[in-house]
Amino acid sequence: MKVASFHVRATQAQSERWKRAADSAGVAVGVWIARAVDAHLELRARAGLPLALAWAKGRVSALLGGELREVRGWVAPPFGFFRGNASGPKAVGAHLYTLCYTPTGRLLATFRYAAHCKALASDLARTWVRWDGAGAEPPSQDPAPIVARHLSEAK
Repeated sequence: MKVASFHVRATQAQSERWKRAADSAGVAVGVWIARAVDAHLELRARAGLPLALAWAKGRVSALLGGELREVRGWVAPPFGFFRGNASGPKAVGAHLYTLCYTPTGRLLATFRYAAHCKALASDLARTWVRWDGAGAEPPSQDPAPIVARHLSEAK
């Protein structure tokens, strides 16, 4: 199992509360914080709240013209979007942005604004974490209704 470490800043009052809570649970403060954060994320998912994605400039894998190509765009795994449409990337002045599922390069939707790509990716994040995006998905996790809703709202 791979492990990551985080440094957490806290006020003196927060530190004391966290230590008391961890002691009462019989675990170290780091373990208690990890459980608290996981519980928070699970609660957000159950409430249907979209996940926040951290976008950065990068290379987006996209199926263009039947072949998987890497184009410049913005990435927040497992999603990415680029300026352009299914025919390929466009010049800086182009007013189209296409959202992709980067592991497979599948194009999901094309919008006039990048913000629409980000909103759709955020809504799809919970569904696509449990689905590889490549084929037969369970009907309860079918992303098509979410994509259709975003396309109609963007008009």
